[in-house]
Amino acid sequence: MAIMETDTTASLTKSNKIIDLHCHLIPGIDDGSPDLEHSLELAHQAVAEGITHILATPHHLDGDYVNHRDDVIKHVTDFQRELDHHGIPLVIFPGQEVHINGDLTEKYDDLLGIDEDKKYMLIEFPHGSVPAYAKRLFFELRKLGTTPVIVHPERNHEIQGDLNLLYDFIADGALSQLTATSYVGGFGEKVQHISEQLVEHNLVQIFASDAHALKGRSFALREAFMKLRTELGQTEVDEFEGNAENLLNGMPVFARDYSRVDKKKKFWLF
Repeated sequence: MAIMETDTTASLTKSNKIIDLHCHLIPGIDDGSPDLEHSLELAHQAVAEGITHILATPHHLDGDYVNHRDDVIKHVTDFQRELDHHGIPLVIFPGQEVHINGDLTEKYDDLLGIDEDKKYMLIEFPHGSVPAYAKRLFFELRKLGTTPVIVHPERNHEIQGDLNLLYDFIADGALSQLTATSYVGGFGEKVQHISEQLVEHNLVQIFASDAHALKGRSFALREAFMKLRTELGQTEVDEFEGNAENLLNGMPVFARDYSRVDKKKKFWLF
């Protein structure tokens, strides 16, 4: 799954690439793009953002959608063919947004990681809570060689009430992914403030779009990186982008300099 340079560059980053590791652009398989027309439009939007590589991550095992490993690989192959046919300079890789379940280790062979060897895997919590078994499951996944990457923790209601719940997972070896739209205010001021705190305390390691073919669910990665550069500098931008590239290639990524969040600070509950 090694990433190659393309003719499309994103000068915002040192690598001249922007990699999106969470996106729902494969047509007709979850609540993302409903059809090929919308998927191609999403692809055009991605290229306009400077995005060069996307991990397609349809929902899996969330109670509404089941997207088996082999099916996702076929869908991605078919969609890449459409992109090439339409001359859209975007490279797509197969992945899943895996909803947390107590029996994921039993279904492990049907799961896709961020990288081909499943060293990293996107894991989604329910929106309202953090399951009590999550730490045990993460331990079991790590024994199998897979580091969990928690998606959009800033939108989980229980974590919103206590950001140190995420700290505990990071301290145990997990990683996490912040939605770019959250960081720039697309989900409201409350989620934006929480997102800024997670970045400030190094509790998230990458941005991703979680883009859907829905109003308000666009990519926003360029805007997020520009804000990150303004507030924390180019080095932070390049680290976030480099982390995304390393995750896709199965290379080492570690949380660094993360810290607990002062509980005296106010965070909004939903």
